[in-house]
Amino acid sequence: METLIEQCRAEGICVISVDTKKKELIGRFASPGTIWCKKPIKVNDHDFPSYARFKAVPYGIFDLLNNRGTVGVGDSSDTPEFAVDCIVHWFEHGGRHLYPHAKRLVILADCGGSNNYRARAWKYLLQTKLCDPYQLPITVAHYPSGASKWNPIEHRLFGPVTINISGRPLDTEETFMNYISTTTNQSGLCVTAVRVTKQYQKGMEITDEQMATINLTHNKINPKWNYDIRPRESLDSAELPTGP
Repeated sequence: METLIEQCRAEGICVISVDTKKKELIGRFASPGTIWCKKPIKVNDHDFPSYARFKAVPYGIFDLLNNRGTVGVGDSSDTPEFAVDCIVHWFEHGGRHLYPHAKRLVILADCGGSNNYRARAWKYLLQTKLCDPYQLPITVAHYPSGASKWNPIEHRLFGPVTINISGRPLDTEETFMNYISTTTNQSGLCVTAVRVTKQYQKGMEITDEQMATINLTHNKINPKWNYDIRPRESLDSAELPTGP
């Protein structure tokens, strides 16, 4: 994995690290940690989900070369469609401008969660929502089970975000979004928070016929966890994404 990252860094190829951060209850709940304040902040004595305004689902995208992070904050299910939509939004509003001549995108991901290596929808939606519309070859490299702590996003984006919200009650949506977007560190980290209002449902089924249309090639090394998705030469207009 490190060899892949260094090779991409030397060639100026965009590498992003992705993952879902811990879900947060938005409301008057105690937050681990301490902060300086003039008087105590009143919070609920129990963290009952029914007391929450909503449960925030933060999906992060970290650009290794530019030290920039984007966090899509949803309020429904953490699904492959949610993950891909967040990546597409990042590329449309940031990635393609930072890498105007991008010939390849490398995605580092855990092997579980919404972007897990077994998820058919993850691969199919990368093909139809990102790879084909932007004619962008994609390389996906999954970290093995139990190795998520080596995923760069964990300590280079989620770590600083966790520190920034430590001890602060996330009483409103605006509060949570503000703490994410104001996160920084000594290395100059810059973070953008994006509210995702689309409602996602679990259980999206991708048929064998749809899977057969994916232009997917497995790597010789750990083929289950490492694969390339390339733009298809002929694209059925019915398969083009209509947007999140």
